[in-house]
Amino acid sequence: MNGFDFVKSSYSSGSGECVEVALNVLGIVAVRDSKDAADGPILRLAPQAWARFAGSWGSGPVRGGAAR
Repeated sequence: MNGFDFVKSSYSSGSGECVEVALNVLGIVAVRDSKDAADGPILRLAPQAWARFAGSWGSGPVRGGAAR
């Protein structure tokens, strides 16, 4: 177990092209591909980097502890 509590993005499609985001570890935003969740890589970002990335998509930063 990696300690991250991943949540599937509300923007995920029904075709399995999804990302999951974990915000439960202080100072880290973890992102993974839901198709390879069991043993795939986990991208770890600083919260500021995640906010810049999410903002660049026009959705704004993650708010309220939930993946957008």
